[in-house]
Amino acid sequence: MQTVFDGKSLITAEMIASSLHRGKPEHHGEAFETARAELALILHTSHQQVEQQKDPAETVRRLLSSLNALRSKVHPDVWQALIPVAQNHPLLEYFLQDPLTHWSFTKPRGYSGDAQLLDYIYCDPHVAESVASASEVGKALYSHTQNVPSCVAARERRDLLTRYVDEIAAKNGPETEVLAIAAGHLREANRSAALAEGRLKRWVALDQDPQSVGLIARDFQGTAVEAIDGSVRTVLARGHKMGKFDFIYASGLYDYLQHNVAVKLTKTCLQMLKPNGTFLFANYAEGNPDAGYRETFMHWVLLLRTEVDMWNIINASVDRNTVEAQVFFGENRNVLYAVIEKRG
Repeated sequence: MQTVFDGKSLITAEMIASSLHRGKPEHHGEAFETARAELALILHTSHQQVEQQKDPAETVRRLLSSLNALRSKVHPDVWQALIPVAQNHPLLEYFLQDPLTHWSFTKPRGYSGDAQLLDYIYCDPHVAESVASASEVGKALYSHTQNVPSCVAARERRDLLTRYVDEIAAKNGPETEVLAIAAGHLREANRSAALAEGRLKRWVALDQDPQSVGLIARDFQGTAVEAIDGSVRTVLARGHKMGKFDFIYASGLYDYLQHNVAVKLTKTCLQMLKPNGTFLFANYAEGNPDAGYRETFMHWVLLLRTEVDMWNIINASVDRNTVEAQVFFGENRNVLYAVIEKRG
């Protein structure tokens, strides 16, 4: 997979799908036709519920469950071929009334998983006006989609990052330096006591999206936060010029990085740590129960990982004798965290 990290299109669903695609659906013959028939039945049932004006939240809940059950039992190649079938169904227009689904599918910033999408997931005040202007059906759909397991996990992830920053600042004092890679809108900083109380030397927020960088610079003007326009490539090529940090984290980026790129980035970040510094990366976990809906009607494909996958990145990146490392699930078990502490 040839990944271009700079520019306005960091990651597209097509790029991720192409990296996952291993064969052609016709190679699966009868299995593909059977799966396509099952998908048609799932979509027909949902369409009937829409026509009968059933509760939108219940309609989307049942669809999520049915799509994920189908996704979990068919071959990955078959599932990839089913995605455009679902997206070409008339049902799509109904679910696009949901502000979260609509933003994800249409990708106004040109790539998947942008910071504005996370604001919908966070139920942030910045998107309140957009949600308020949605149709009644859209609001009802959003009441469910904002609370699917992956969205709950994203909010847990935001709060965990805040805790790490505050705990490391409490331990290291006012000279603490933090780096957020692919920072988005840096919403975790809104809740940081260390930032509010001036107990950080600097909190560098790096993102490849100029809109996100501009918003961070505006919202955190006069604080220790420094907004920088840059990408994974920036870190790999010029990370040494950014200095050393007590805490570096990439909370939503590894979902889009293949193993070899993830290893390169991890190695570089570890080199940028001060003695006893900490590096954290997160990844949505294999088995995420709303992946079927996210990949079809939200057109948002992630590279899901297992605990073994996370350890494989760590072990390929560092001599385990020089660090303390752990991998653990978040509270609702939909996000995995890898935390590597550099020994002094």
